[in-house]
Amino acid sequence: MTGAPASAAGGSGAKPVRGGKLGTAAVNQASLWNIANILTMVRLLLVPGFVLLLFHNGGYDPVWRSFAWAAFAIAMITDLFDGHLARAYNLVTDFGKIADPIADKAIMGAALISLSILGDLPWWITGVILARELGITLMRFWVIRHAVIPASRGGKLKTLAQGTAAGMYVLVLTGPLATLRFWMMMVAVVLTVVTGLDYVRQAVVLRRRSLAAERAAVGRTAEALNEAAGSPGAVPADAGASGATDAGAAGVTDTGVSGAAVRVSGGSTAVEPAVRARDGAEAER
Repeated sequence: MTGAPASAAGGSGAKPVRGGKLGTAAVNQASLWNIANILTMVRLLLVPGFVLLLFHNGGYDPVWRSFAWAAFAIAMITDLFDGHLARAYNLVTDFGKIADPIADKAIMGAALISLSILGDLPWWITGVILARELGITLMRFWVIRHAVIPASRGGKLKTLAQGTAAGMYVLVLTGPLATLRFWMMMVAVVLTVVTGLDYVRQAVVLRRRSLAAERAAVGRTAEALNEAAGSPGAVPADAGASGATDAGAAGVTDTGVSGAAVRVSGGSTAVEPAVRARDGAEAER
């Protein structure tokens, strides 16, 4: 027993609630099983199912490819709803931030690679689309410390064009429909390249602006510290007991204020990347 009050010892003085940690864990576990995350998990499970259906019976059976198209269509439709539901009903979770973009790229990548293996889609188209998706994802992580690249209308049109074209290639089409799906895929490729270049431009601009703002903030902080160090309140130590007391008080006050400003500035700098990471994930959704 130290005799110190609970607040001084680091506690609140209230009795701990039995099973409090277990209750918190249960709440977090329950929040994971929301409709948005369930749709994302369904889309992840549809990836291997889609591939099995597509390659069943040699990969050229129109019936089984129709089943594969149905699985692909369901996956693309859930992609339209899970992000909207998560934002509209405050169901955003860490799992959703990570799993949603993985599910999006997994189903599209599985479709493109499978179609190229079957000889229905040229490998260069698959390479261009996958290289763009991987490159933009890596670039987002490169600039996430400085800024979040928002999802553009062009990016959404690109996703719609890719999904439509890939779905048409999954089906066994002939005649004018086969020609139509080729041009739809060309539109998807053009949008993929154009939006990719636009994202690169945005990343470079945002990074330059962020670095300039950081340098300006560091300069202002250094100037404020220099002014505090040279303020009239800093009296020499040999000015007498009264002067030393005043100087000590002024020094503590100035240092405390400056230190608090530095601590606050450092805290905001540490929090900003996490907030930008969250916003970047939601933008992807």
